[in-house]
Amino acid sequence: MGIALSDKARLRSLEGRTPTVATLCSHSSLQIFHGARAEGLPTMGISVGPPARFYEAFPLARPDQFLTVEKVSALPHEQARLRDAGAILIPHGSFVEYLGPKAFQELDVPVFGNRAVIGWESDREKERVWLESAGVPMPKRYVDASEVDGPVILKYYGAKGGKGFFLAKNREALADFTPTGPYVIQEYVLGTRYYIHFFYSPLSDRGYRVGHGSLELLGMDRRDEANIDELYKLGAQEELLKAGIRPTFVVTGNVPVVLRESLLPKVFDVGARIVERSIELFGGMVGPFCVEGIMTENLDFKVFEISTRIVAGTNLFINGSPYSDLLQPGLSTGRRIAMEIKRAQAEGRLSEVLS
Repeated sequence: MGIALSDKARLRSLEGRTPTVATLCSHSSLQIFHGARAEGLPTMGISVGPPARFYEAFPLARPDQFLTVEKVSALPHEQARLRDAGAILIPHGSFVEYLGPKAFQELDVPVFGNRAVIGWESDREKERVWLESAGVPMPKRYVDASEVDGPVILKYYGAKGGKGFFLAKNREALADFTPTGPYVIQEYVLGTRYYIHFFYSPLSDRGYRVGHGSLELLGMDRRDEANIDELYKLGAQEELLKAGIRPTFVVTGNVPVVLRESLLPKVFDVGARIVERSIELFGGMVGPFCVEGIMTENLDFKVFEISTRIVAGTNLFINGSPYSDLLQPGLSTGRRIAMEIKRAQAEGRLSEVLS
């Protein structure tokens, strides 16, 4: 039984032709283009202004063609050209953030995955309803600053790469926070951060079964952040402020990690719960997503966020990870996306993986 994500009229641009994998030239585009090329699919890079020269340095990941726009917000005016090229858009964090969740959902071009999930991810209130109703352990949420009784982190809505996040070790420290948009106050959990890269295939009939498909683990990472880090963050923030430096959590890079094997059942259970509940709430997720959580010293895994598309941490594994190599040697998330598109087309099931 399919999820039937797509408006059939939107898929007409793909009838009888090889689809073109297209995405914004940013974030994880190198591995998306590289993975599509490895699977024999043509590629299109959406470039804001002239294409960046660094693509010339990576011939195996350079898109076959570029679509140049003056600014990302102008992309809706290029929808006819995208359809004419047989494009399938691959969402990633920069793409959705720069265009805007609402505008991305309204694009009249086939998108890989269920675009309905963007509305649930970009609204932290809806995201929490989704995860809590799935039975996923989460950090405590404070509705009002007066309720704060310990360390907290304040986060803005949407995919901003950690920009603007604020850490407070107590209620009094919240006075130093000046909000610039909608935000939430969340318990700051001490432990080790893990970013778990999953892929859900509604087409697969083997492996770790969830719903009518299968859940795959493709990798894990941690993140390097601009001027603040791990266990000493609470004290470090105070000292940075005294020195006139505004602490930031802007992600500047990623580090590969592996989890103790005995803890894998916990993260698979969390991933499965999230997918199963997504099917009930909005027709389900398709493709890559990232469960972002903290493993405490008591080996409890608390999820503080979910990214419902390919994340930049997967860039570590363009030639495979310790986990994806157990599925297929050299398998990246970018290539896994291309494989799913090819299989769906071959089986006449594109409507199950596109929206």
